[in-house]
Amino acid sequence: MELRVLRYFLTVAREGNITKAANFLHVTQPTLSRQLKDLEEELGKKLFVRSSHSVILTEEGIILRKRAEEILNMVDKLEGEFSSMEETLSGDVYIGGGETEAMKLIAKVAKDLQLRYPKIRYHLYSGNEEDITERLDKGLLDFGLLIQPADLSKYNYINVPAKDVWGVVMRKDSPLAEKETIEATDLLELPLICSRQAMKQTFSKNEFADWFGEDFHKLNIVTTYNLAFNASLMVEEGIGYAITLDKIVNTSESSRLCFRPLHPRLESGLNIVWKKHQLFSAAANAFLQEMRGEFS
Repeated sequence: MELRVLRYFLTVAREGNITKAANFLHVTQPTLSRQLKDLEEELGKKLFVRSSHSVILTEEGIILRKRAEEILNMVDKLEGEFSSMEETLSGDVYIGGGETEAMKLIAKVAKDLQLRYPKIRYHLYSGNEEDITERLDKGLLDFGLLIQPADLSKYNYINVPAKDVWGVVMRKDSPLAEKETIEATDLLELPLICSRQAMKQTFSKNEFADWFGEDFHKLNIVTTYNLAFNASLMVEEGIGYAITLDKIVNTSESSRLCFRPLHPRLESGLNIVWKKHQLFSAAANAFLQEMRGEFS
């Protein structure tokens, strides 16, 4: 299976039309069609359902698209690592993380290193813990910034000198906005918007259950979210109150929203992690050493 053919396949999958894909790739339509047919024969699976004007991925084609994207991303990353093996340090560093104010600390490390090695490039990927660890395990990220508690058994890590504060984002015209802090009893009768990561991980470790106490099972969770920005839009429309971290939603004076911390105070630490026995590029290794110096 050639990488060139995988790129052809992904272009056709993206365009949904062989003629458009052929024009984009600067190859003839018969050549592209033959390459796709050879690929199907090689895999022994039908990848497209063809019509006169379009092509649609089969179930097998959808699987191949996902794997092909991962393979080509890895190839691009490998080529970047080899190109960085020059006398002047250069290359790419791939970092993933959730929505947290602690990314400012990572940005400071990147800036300090960039002053000495301006040819280093940084690539940021945003997602929850499941997204980040999946990409770490596949070698698509060098480092991941995880909010505690997280399963660190497969990773080396550095504790980031910062903590995120949990609280509630609400509209400024909400009656609760008059309070300085939010207690468990304030939330029992309200429609709540919670992150899926918190529901899956933090809740399963009983941090929130302990905070809410014996009435935890009475919570009215009407919406779950992956990105806090989307949750803030739901809050603005009056869907509910979002339980989230401080400073990841715009609650400035110009915003319709405000943030109130939980009481008793609930905080989460953070870790920057990487795979055990990871072989880093020169650029990623320099970034790791810079972090160790900054966070030690």
